[in-house]
Parts: sequence; C-alpha cells; structure tokens
Amino acid sequence: MLIEFIQPNFTFQDERGKLTQLIRAGFKQVNVIESKAGALRGGHYHKVNREAFYIIYGTVVFTASQNGQEETHTFSDGDMFLVPAEVSHSFDFQTDTLLVSLYDQGVELEDGSKDIHVTPKV
Repeated sequence: MLIEFIQPNFTFQDERGKLTQLIRAGFKQVNVIESKAGALRGGHYHKVNREAFYIIYGTVVFTASQNGQEETHTFSDGDMFLVPAEVSHSFDFQTDTLLVSLYDQGVELEDGSKDIHVTPKV
C-alpha cells in the first residue's frame, strides 16, 4: 500500500454541532484547497515531506504511484489519508471539493527551495 489511511485525532459532537481535530502535532504547514468538479491537481511528489489530506466535502479520485506501482482510491467527506515522501500523487475532482492538506516539514525548505517535484511522464 502506497498511502496510509488515517483518522482525525479527535472528534466531538453534541447538539451544537461537531468539532474535528485533525492532528495534535507533527505538521508545520496547513493549506485549505478548494477545487471545482473536473479539475486535475497534483502530478508531483515531495522528497522530504509527508503530506496528509482531509476531505471536508466532495469526492476525488486519488492516484498514488512509486517505482512502477500505482494505486487509485476514491475519497469523500471525512476521509483522511497520508502520503509518504517520494510517492507521486494526483487528484481528479469528481465534484466541487474542499480539503485540507498538511505537510510535516513545509513546502518551502530552509535553503529557499521548494519540495515540489513534477512526476516524470512515462
């Protein structure tokens, strides 16, 4: 398995609504991404970052690949997963989608470079 299925750290729900704590520690950068149905994103990998994703709403077909191995998963509301460093990943948004991405090191590295590397076409 190229990715790891994970769960939010904590959830609480009562008559007022719901709170979802995604993580307590271990990540330095958090992004919120809105994508329209039919959009394609990704097609890259990170050499040093692990990246976690949490789908707030929507549906996305997610493809991960590494060393000739490929996996495709469909994720939707409430799903959370982790992509290790060196695993290429891309998204095909089936519906309008809102998701959170979390990087353990941050994309902007201390030397000023960015840890985003385009996946070579085969």
